Amino acid sequence: MTKKRFSIGSVIMTLISIVYVMPIFIVLMNSFKLKTTISASPFTFPQADSFCGFDNYVRGMTYGDYPFWKSALFSLVITVLATAAILLFTSMTAWFVARVDNIVCKVIYYLCVFSMIVPFQMVMYTLSKTADTLKLNNPLGIVVVYLGFGAGLAVFMFCGFVKSIPLEIEEAANIDGCGPLRTFFGIVLPIMKPTLISVCILETMWIWNDYLLPYLVLDIKKYRTIPIHIQYLNGSYGQVDLGAVMALIVLSIIPIVIFYFTCQKHIIKGIMAGAVKG
Repeated sequence: MTKKRFSIGSVIMTLISIVYVMPIFIVLMNSFKLKTTISASPFTFPQADSFCGFDNYVRGMTYGDYPFWKSALFSLVITVLATAAILLFTSMTAWFVARVDNIVCKVIYYLCVFSMIVPFQMVMYTLSKTADTLKLNNPLGIVVVYLGFGAGLAVFMFCGFVKSIPLEIEEAANIDGCGPLRTFFGIVLPIMKPTLISVCILETMWIWNDYLLPYLVLDIKKYRTIPIHIQYLNGSYGQVDLGAVMALIVLSIIPIVIFYFTCQKHIIKGIMAGAVKG
């Protein structure tokens, strides 16, 4: 009876997995078809008369007066810097908030938790105006914006994990002469590795694929990320080159999929460690 239930469950989960993977497969399949046949038959395999090889990829990367490599570079720089800033500052904040028991730290913690439930649509117009006023409409300035939006979830997860670390370890380091910075970077941060990797994966996937925040904050005439670059693959009279769009979507998916599968074994462990003790 147990084996039967397991088999049924496996079949159901397999079908659900196929449903989730199917859109990616359709995009990959259409990236090798002529743009004139994508709209007419989007769910068919490339045939001899519709297969175009890597022409869509070449056309997508060379289309227009804004090079694709430049958008990819901006996406990479913003993702790396924003994720690094979130990991560094929120882990230090979480350690302080979890170890210092006063009203200020409690207020900071609950404000971070509250920020996770505030819809982005409530603040996006004022955010755009504030970013322009403070000159944050550039790849370095948007890192500060991402730090603010990503701090809530990161502090929540890090706080939960820090509470599971025995306080005696830090007290022993203090007795041995370690100051706060040395204790954090030498003792606490290595122990937080599972949660660090989990937060890194979540934040990287969010920032790399984000379209709305860069579109609102960045000066898109100078700085475009990959999602914005794809959105601007328009021809005359608003026509969209679907072949080039599909090709660039595939190119944008590949790095984040490789990154996810490289680190996926740590994500569940980190989330459980950061949530159970919180």
